Parts: sequence; C-alpha cells; structure tokens
Amino acid sequence: MKPSIDFKKKLTPGQYRVMREKGTEAPFTGKYLHNKEKGVYKCALCGFEIFSSDTKFDSGTGWPSFDAPMEKTSVKTEIDKSLGMERVEAICPKCGSHLGHVFDDGPTKTGKRYCINSCALDFRKK
Repeated sequence: MKPSIDFKKKLTPGQYRVMREKGTEAPFTGKYLHNKEKGVYKCALCGFEIFSSDTKFDSGTGWPSFDAPMEKTSVKTEIDKSLGMERVEAICPKCGSHLGHVFDDGPTKTGKRYCINSCALDFRKK
C-alpha cells in the first residue's frame, strides 16, 4: 500500500499500534463492542469490507466478535507465534493491517470466533 509514514498520518497512535505493530486494544474499551446496529464493518485503514453485522455476537471476551467474514477472502489469516503461544492472526487482505485473531471456540455453526479490535474497524450503518 503506502509507505509507513502515510500510515501514521491516517491512523491515530492507538490504531497504528494495533494495525501496523500488531498490538491489542484493552478489553471492554472498544467503540464497537456493544454496537447492535445493522451494517458493514470495514478496515479502518483502507475501507475494505470485512464483516457484516449479521455475523456479530457477544462473546463476553471484551472485543467485538464475529462468526464469519463477509466472504471467505475478506480476511487473510496467518499463524502468530508471538507471546509464547500459537494463534491465528486475522489480517486485512487489501492493506495487510492486523485486525485481531481467530479462535475455534465460536458458539455458532461455523465454530469460529473472529476476535477483532474495534479500532481496526469502521462501521457503515445500513
């Protein structure tokens, strides 16, 4: 996409830490945690559509959770071995920004829980 300097101009310091340095926002602090409106969640950096509100659920973990992306190709995944454990990282396929992680403990038929940082998302209401 653009050089790192442009990322710093477009993102807040918190967004930059999460999206470009693979950080995590504090649990129960994200602006979309309790959002129940209908619409589409997009990457906060590039605007790529990632999740529909129809797949959002309350996981009780402190981050917005979804059971599936809009399309199979709407989220790229990679193995993340940081912090002394192995997890699956959720990444925007368009700009490469860190979104959160994917776990196999979701309560719906997909069995997935996409645990996503609110600051990595923008919401467009239907």
